[in-house]
Amino acid sequence: MYNKDAKKDWLVAAVTAGIGAGVPAYIAVLQGQNPLIALAITGFAVILALVIDHYW
Repeated sequence: MYNKDAKKDWLVAAVTAGIGAGVPAYIAVLQGQNPLIALAITGFAVILALVIDHYW
């Protein structure tokens, strides 16, 4: 049922994190947040997802 030797897909992890963090960041920008902060938050989420996907 669970294959520990399964190949990890870094692209799926990056896209999922980007969408997951990008949507709330987009809404925050619409409400007046600085777009650079929103991009930084989204980028951090993507990097963190890739690190977790690699080592988990």
